[in-house]
Amino acid sequence: MYGILILGLTLLGVTISWWLERLYYERQLEKLRIRIYVNGIRGKSTVTRLIAGILREAGIQTLAKTTGSAAMIILPNGHEIPIQRRSSATIMELFNIAKRYLKEDTEAIVFETMALLPANQTASQELLVKGNINVITNVREDHQDVMGESLEEIADTLSLMIPHDGILITAEDRPHLRERLARNAEARGSQTIYADPARVTEQDLAGFSYLSFRENIAIGFAVAEILGIPRSTAMRGMWNARPDLGVVNIQRTAWKDKEIVWIPLFAVNDRESTIISVNALQPYYEEGATRIGILNNRYDRADRAMRFANIAAKDLAFDYWITFGAYEMQVTKHMVELGVPPGRIINLGFSVNPSLDHIFDVIAGLIKGQQGVLIGLVNIHTPQAELLLEYFHHRPDSPVHVHAGEAWRHYRPRMERDKERMIGHLPVQD
Repeated sequence: MYGILILGLTLLGVTISWWLERLYYERQLEKLRIRIYVNGIRGKSTVTRLIAGILREAGIQTLAKTTGSAAMIILPNGHEIPIQRRSSATIMELFNIAKRYLKEDTEAIVFETMALLPANQTASQELLVKGNINVITNVREDHQDVMGESLEEIADTLSLMIPHDGILITAEDRPHLRERLARNAEARGSQTIYADPARVTEQDLAGFSYLSFRENIAIGFAVAEILGIPRSTAMRGMWNARPDLGVVNIQRTAWKDKEIVWIPLFAVNDRESTIISVNALQPYYEEGATRIGILNNRYDRADRAMRFANIAAKDLAFDYWITFGAYEMQVTKHMVELGVPPGRIINLGFSVNPSLDHIFDVIAGLIKGQQGVLIGLVNIHTPQAELLLEYFHHRPDSPVHVHAGEAWRHYRPRMERDKERMIGHLPVQD
């Protein structure tokens, strides 16, 4: 009996403690005038950072949290704290971060979602963030195993975090999907605002040192308008916002009197996003520049290698293609069968194992005028790609120099471990 009594009292104590903690958390959230929850398939981390930058520039005390290449807590002064996880990430991370870092003078939160499952989409909004200005960046084919097979099903899953009697902002460009999101928002009593990328000018893009998408910037403008923040203030805040470590940093170097614009799109690994990203690069290099694509193929991702060979041949109008890593013969053969002239494909992967000088010599030799743009695709880690990444890492315009600090020191060891794993399993060329 005494054991049962003690157990009952313990459970009662835990329940009361949890209820009081929950009550305190609810009161913290209620005091926040601005609660922004960022969802979508692509661009969430960048949009979170841009919005937080706008609010900081406007003098609003803002706590932000990203779940991108390196998950970060961004304090109101812009200082970043890496999120250290002892196990797999869960949506309760949002609760713990808010509980620890929300202060009396905090006026706004901007949180990136980490929910995929429909139940988690609902719980994270209704119980943890309670966003009143929420964002769905776009609807793309990803995570179909948990979010739905079709774009329409994915849109409905994302819609589970639309607020009740709030505002939904989206930059989704396909009318039928945007209308579906709007209907879902209307059912919850929320207004939908379309963030039109046409409002973003070339001058706006020119202020960024990394690949920026008009859609993401347009979402920032939409938030600013809702809150009455002047456009100039919003733009300044977005320019000053530190980019996510996963963004595409655009760098330049000279080799044998040729300017090489380096744009690593290695993290973009689906067809639609690849085409969108490549098209978005045009403002960052001269008209008439020689366009050279790198197909960087890992030995353990044969399907992706052939999928990108297909994309390269059918969807991307590059002047030359360079293969890195594995599957060079198979990729070359497939691309030639699809109509790419053999002379436009240069193998510099495991079949050659070139030095950095050799790679740059070949690239400079392909450039017809004074400038060439070198775009990396498919995967991040092969020894050849690592040579380029390491070279540009030490350039003055590298993000490690432009945005030095705890974030990069946290991320760099992980990148080195990935590199060691890759180099330790070099494939035999078929």
